[in-house]
Amino acid sequence: MARTPDTGLTPRTREDVLAALRRTVRGEVTDETGRLAQYSADASNYRRTPLAVVFPRDREDILAAVAACREHGVPITGRGAGTSTSGQAVGSGVVLDFSRHCNRVLALDPESRTARVEPGLVLDDLQAAAAPHGLLFGPDPSTHSRCTIGGMIGNNACGSHSLAWGRTSDNVVELEVLTYGGTVLTVGATTRAELDAAVAEGGERGRLLGAARDLALGNLAPLRTELGRFPRQVSGYALEHLLPENGFDLARALVGSEGTCAVILSATVSLVRRPAHRALAVLGYPDACQAADAVPALLEHAPMTLEGLDRTLARMVRGADAKQAVRELPAGDAWLFAETGADTPEEALAQAEALAEAAARTPGFTASRTTGDPARQRSLWRVREDGAGLATRLPDGSEAWPGWEDAAVPPAQLGAYLREFYALLDGHGLRGAVYGHFGEGCLHVRIDFDFATREGTGIFRAFLTDAARLVAAHGGSPSGEHGDGQARSEFLPLVHKPATMALFERFKDTWDPTGGLNPGIIVRALRADHDLRQDPDRPLIPLETVLSYPEDGGDFARAVGRCVGVGKCRTTAVGSAVMCPSYRVTRDERDSTRGRARLLYEMTQGEVITDGWRSTEVRDALDLCLSCKGCSTDCPVGVDMASYKAEFLHHHYRRRIRPLSHYSMGWLPLWSRAASVAPRVVNAVTRSRLAPLIKRAGGIAPERPVPAFAEETFLNWFRGRRTAAPGGERGPVMLWVDSFNNHFSPQVLRAGVTVLESAGFEVHVPPGTQCCGLTWMTTGQLGVARKVAGRAVEALSATPDMPVVGLEPSCTSALRSDVPRLLDTPRAHATAARVRTFAEFLLEQAPDYVPPRVGARSLSQTHCHQHADGGTGADEELLRRAGVDDTRVPSSCCGLAGNFGFEREHYDISVAAAEEALLPALRAAAPDTVVLADGFSCRTQIQQLGGRTPVHLAELLAGSGGEAPPGGE
Repeated sequence: MARTPDTGLTPRTREDVLAALRRTVRGEVTDETGRLAQYSADASNYRRTPLAVVFPRDREDILAAVAACREHGVPITGRGAGTSTSGQAVGSGVVLDFSRHCNRVLALDPESRTARVEPGLVLDDLQAAAAPHGLLFGPDPSTHSRCTIGGMIGNNACGSHSLAWGRTSDNVVELEVLTYGGTVLTVGATTRAELDAAVAEGGERGRLLGAARDLALGNLAPLRTELGRFPRQVSGYALEHLLPENGFDLARALVGSEGTCAVILSATVSLVRRPAHRALAVLGYPDACQAADAVPALLEHAPMTLEGLDRTLARMVRGADAKQAVRELPAGDAWLFAETGADTPEEALAQAEALAEAAARTPGFTASRTTGDPARQRSLWRVREDGAGLATRLPDGSEAWPGWEDAAVPPAQLGAYLREFYALLDGHGLRGAVYGHFGEGCLHVRIDFDFATREGTGIFRAFLTDAARLVAAHGGSPSGEHGDGQARSEFLPLVHKPATMALFERFKDTWDPTGGLNPGIIVRALRADHDLRQDPDRPLIPLETVLSYPEDGGDFARAVGRCVGVGKCRTTAVGSAVMCPSYRVTRDERDSTRGRARLLYEMTQGEVITDGWRSTEVRDALDLCLSCKGCSTDCPVGVDMASYKAEFLHHHYRRRIRPLSHYSMGWLPLWSRAASVAPRVVNAVTRSRLAPLIKRAGGIAPERPVPAFAEETFLNWFRGRRTAAPGGERGPVMLWVDSFNNHFSPQVLRAGVTVLESAGFEVHVPPGTQCCGLTWMTTGQLGVARKVAGRAVEALSATPDMPVVGLEPSCTSALRSDVPRLLDTPRAHATAARVRTFAEFLLEQAPDYVPPRVGARSLSQTHCHQHADGGTGADEELLRRAGVDDTRVPSSCCGLAGNFGFEREHYDISVAAAEEALLPALRAAAPDTVVLADGFSCRTQIQQLGGRTPVHLAELLAGSGGEAPPGGE
């Protein structure tokens, strides 16, 4: 159930423009409530529900969409990845999303070092196309894995290497653009003769060029003295590019116009030579101000980057690798990251060491660390790259917001500006984590504005006003690369003279006289304190929850509001992150972590989505969530969509008929216990001609074989042993007997017993038959899950001092993270603290343990829940000790994800997710390579789709070779 958004248009106009769009545009045109909610926000503080969202398929679709909007007077907002932090990618009219289809490299010429691209092309995809030629696109914002070239042009994005390669405007050769009036023209650098000839030809193109020429020639003095004074002066329009000495470059003048003047159809950009080798110097200082003071001296050594961050940001990193990188930072409470590049590794490292020596002569310097190792550099850079997301929460958990996150001053002024900026924060009772491009005087900071109260919103407005005056006093710019948007456009008159603001308006009116393109941005600005995502006057829907959400004070709205839109979940390249497997397959915003979080947030607001837990829009958006938990660690702000999905499904289906798979696979532990009475009979039936009927009744994909039940469960075997292995000198350990391995692959648990006993431990199992409740949690049956998990905690609490080791990663993760949130009792939290993975336990409790030498090559698939809940460092160390040459499949979900891949409607997505990394790696592996997978889901997917017989780490170390017992896996 949904409410029609208030766009300021009459219902008739709304219906007419939708009809025109659907009639003329071949791509998707939608006003479906879920879509509107997903596109109501970007990465800023603002929220504006659009009339419709259009996904143009090509150039012709863009032309048709603009024509339909022009005919009915509907405004247009262009959008790429939606990572804008200033509010320029949201609008109340029609949003054009270029990222889904208009994302090609149209041409790439290594000789001229240029590429012609469509506006929706992701930066990393351009880099991948240029890399074989030894080239790259110079600007590289931290969102490079998902930001689009069109968005970079709109904001004049820069990134950390702008010291070496400049801003986006410095790397644009030509733009093919479409005006709201329907004129298509290509613009770039133009000689006076070419310009005069074009004007003489007349027509709309001649009018546009003539008006721009007259604007420039009639205002040479202000363009030369007030604009383009330092590289990061990005606010307003870049009219300095219209000067004769700058080649009257209309393309560069349009860069940074934030979609207010023209729609980009294609762009020709310049490429630069990729450095053969790089090195990094990390330079420590007592605080960010003294680090900023050192910038002018270090710039004399021409580093490729000079990035800054402070201790506050470093304390907020997530993930084991990033935390280790923070521990390796040199002494200090603020750091400069200086990168160098050269033809040889020795030259690059020598340059980095020279920078460190120069830093040592600057006041306040504490220590340095240099490295030429690419892996170590990537690890250190991740701390800086995740800053945009990390800084959204301060170390005490309080929220921090953009709004004044992008101001820039001449680099020589940065230290003085920063000191006064800190004083300004203190004066308004505000705090923030500082980072940014110190080498170019650009400061990023998110601030703990209080948007939940009228007083806090008033402080927000007062602070922005004072901050604009402060940056103007230092000769700076409110924006250094993020654009002005709704956050800062209103304050440009405090920075620029009235005559300059009049020139900005004249430039806008030249291109867009009717104001159809992104109105209210840069000129004739919207108020910065309107259209805020958080509104103190907006009553929230009261929502009771089952899970505790301790990091968010038990507030579900605050939990889903963690998503600030930085869009890391839209990364499609396989690498170090699992998030987000469904988006990687569909490339649809709806199937990203951000898209789902947007709908859940709108559900808590009760305006666009009005039926709370019963919302079908939210249900449908969550449908392809694999509950992989990748987002809980890969998302910079720790969005935990698996928990949110479980919570939503619990309430949505409460006292209602559920999907069939919730009864079949959600209750799998119970059905498995029943099957263990006569496993041969059950297996015979599930492999008989009745199998299709059984699968249909259980909501199981017909393509999926039903896993066979073991003829003897692990518990029956263990309790039937006459004697345990001698020893136990290291003490007792409780082996968690998970339902999957107990009933389907007991050889895994047997191998675990073998290894643990050989390492000197006395193995125990919990009394009775226990379960962590995972299958009920993932299907949103939280009432049953609480009972099941509660019994498990009581059973484990009978031996409170005995460590617990789990062999199934999903169940180990559930005991450590899900069960405490589900039960929220002292015993649940105490139990969670005792649980370890198999490898973690051996390394912690038997640090001198050396497993038998295996001497094999292996290919390892990491279970998503293990990726999210501690990583694989301990596993890798055990494999090293065993002499195993292990290669890990690049972080990705196997695609099965418990019940998800077995469900009839999800089979194709499951297979496609496996094709991202797992299946290609299996096909490339030599026949004698041991395939390792600790997760039952991963092993099942590998066996069913990859044709290999995977083994658990315990099996490899026990020497069992992975042969399944009769009837087993």
